[in-house]
Amino acid sequence: MNTRIDASALSSLTATILITLIGSGLAEEPNDTKIEGWPEQVKEIKYLASADKTLQPMLLCAASDKSKRPLLVGLHSWSGDYRQAGGEVVYARWCIEKDWHFIHPNFRGPNWTADACGSDKVVRDIVDAVAYMKKNHQVDTDRIYLIGASGGGHASLLMAGRAPDIWAGVSAWVPISDIQVWWEQKRKGSHAKYADHIEKSVGGRPDEVESAMRECVKRSPLTYLDKAVEVNLDINAGVTDGHAGGSVPFTHSLHAFNRVVAERDRIPRGFIDAFYRQQAVPVGSEKPERDSLYGKKNVLFRKVSKDTRVTIFEGKHEIIHHAGLNWLARQRRGKRAVWTVENEYHLKAEESESESGK
Repeated sequence: MNTRIDASALSSLTATILITLIGSGLAEEPNDTKIEGWPEQVKEIKYLASADKTLQPMLLCAASDKSKRPLLVGLHSWSGDYRQAGGEVVYARWCIEKDWHFIHPNFRGPNWTADACGSDKVVRDIVDAVAYMKKNHQVDTDRIYLIGASGGGHASLLMAGRAPDIWAGVSAWVPISDIQVWWEQKRKGSHAKYADHIEKSVGGRPDEVESAMRECVKRSPLTYLDKAVEVNLDINAGVTDGHAGGSVPFTHSLHAFNRVVAERDRIPRGFIDAFYRQQAVPVGSEKPERDSLYGKKNVLFRKVSKDTRVTIFEGKHEIIHHAGLNWLARQRRGKRAVWTVENEYHLKAEESESESGK
């Protein structure tokens, strides 16, 4: 008997299997191998990506309560992937204690390939990951939340604009909002590797290759944030970021805010430039009220416009998990943003507020 399978038969068989996977919503059974650095409740699975019919990995922790529960989507940083076990682990601990669903998708891994760095595949992978959870677990669709820092902040802002109907709340920390501007800012100095990452992702120098320039626009949250006007969106950055405290100037956060809100509520460009240059709020600005969610880190500048807020705090390139997660927990899809958080929740386990690296 001839046991050889020619290429066309193999391709047909693969297509049949993938179609079956699409129809069932099934990917793979959870891998019970302990994920280094993550709580034991967190498992690795693979789900079907609609963009290219590949199986993509993510970490998952399902709620124990079989009624509909909130879903938290945590996003890894610029140079990380779905197994990254830094401050992202706090997301899982929150969900375990609150009995929420949690996922940590790969969205094509570190941002130095064409498939990663805000590509269409990234967007569809994150949407597919949420769809997988909705199909296979009891998810409260009015309480699907998105959070990320640095490269995860970039992807969070991107998803706020490209898939605004999904989210009850988006919490973006120290994000990149304009890929070409960041490339220009990083071309020289100690963080030049990020400019190299961008060139690899977009296919060349955006100041020399027109297609690379177009890719920068396509992968930048600023291109889509006008669609996020009805998303409950909270943008945060530390005041020393871009200087001694990190690699992403906090101006990215202020310009992201301006892209969402009405013209009358935008922060003047001269104010932004002076604020960044001085690393201090220009004289005459109103001092924000203290926010207990930020702990010992004072809020230096804050502006709210309807369902969008930007905060510059006394910090560096970092995320304050306590602030981001407590704020998200108050939000509901289709409802106005809630900015006052009462009865804030403190994790029972010791919380690590370490810097979220790139």
